[in-house]
Amino acid sequence: MLFVFSHVTAQAQAAITPVSYTAALPNAPLPAQASQSKPVPAPDSSPAPAIASISGTVLDTTGSVLEGVSVTLLTPTGISLQTVPSGTDGQFTFSGLSPAVYQIQVSAPGMRTYTSSPVNLKPGEFHFLPPIKIAVAMHSINVTVIGSKQVLSVQQVKIAEQQRIAGVIPNFYTTYDWNAPPMLVKQKFQLGFRSVLDPVSFLAVAGVAGTEQYFNVFPEYGGGITGYGKRYGAAFATHFTADILSSAVYPSIFHQDPRYFYKGKGNFGSRALYAISSAFIARGDNGHLEPNYSAILGNFSAAAISNLYYPAAERGGSLVLFNGLADTGADAALNLIREFVLKGLTSRATKNLNGEPGN
Repeated sequence: MLFVFSHVTAQAQAAITPVSYTAALPNAPLPAQASQSKPVPAPDSSPAPAIASISGTVLDTTGSVLEGVSVTLLTPTGISLQTVPSGTDGQFTFSGLSPAVYQIQVSAPGMRTYTSSPVNLKPGEFHFLPPIKIAVAMHSINVTVIGSKQVLSVQQVKIAEQQRIAGVIPNFYTTYDWNAPPMLVKQKFQLGFRSVLDPVSFLAVAGVAGTEQYFNVFPEYGGGITGYGKRYGAAFATHFTADILSSAVYPSIFHQDPRYFYKGKGNFGSRALYAISSAFIARGDNGHLEPNYSAILGNFSAAAISNLYYPAAERGGSLVLFNGLADTGADAALNLIREFVLKGLTSRATKNLNGEPGN
């Protein structure tokens, strides 16, 4: 029995499979080169997005530019990205933008807030918004509108008084800012008297009188210093009445702008047609185009008044008709010179303003 038990025990021990402990040992360290190497990412070959910009101009409902209002760039969800003030010409620009969808919000004290429709800005696009017009809040209309218009009107006169051809000859009634705000009545008269009483105006009248004297125009005036004095007085009276009536009195009555708005865009034919038509079509203080009652009535009224001092032989309806048509034609000719010649010769002209926006 003991032998059998021992034999069975020995067989059982022999049948037991040895246990392997290699699985429980720690991993052997890898070679240094294998453990330190890392996968190198592939270079990003996609091009960087082209930057773009959004620009525009802020106006009030009369077409006057608004300076210093807050213009904010928004995401479509209303998150503010950047805020800039509008410039002296009402313009603003957001540059260096990535292609995306944006909105523009404009706000100012006493004004209603404006938010644009979404702008889907494409890579490298220079997007120009249509003029943004914001209205005055009803509760502050009597405070905001009068003050801003007064300041802008005074600024327009200061700009005009600095414009001289070759630094000498006045070019007061040309504006190179297509969106220039209108002048108030006081400023229209101020610029009108400044123009007719400018020293260059007296020299121009002297030249007209001298030419009339040389060709013996209005022979009833006679010759010599007396004849020249009469011609000079008549020429200055016509110059004074025509300018004041056309640039101050009638523009104040009819609420029209007496200035020529430089176009500067388009082909020669379109610009020439615009210049000539400006003698017959004016911009109202409300920004709308209207028949140029101011210039036409001013010319014919001055011609009618000249019957009071021209020689009796020259008076009558023919004098009024001839002088009125001649002055209107001279306005059209002057506008052509303004459009094609004077900007490059005018000192203190606003060089960064080139007339009508766009192409």
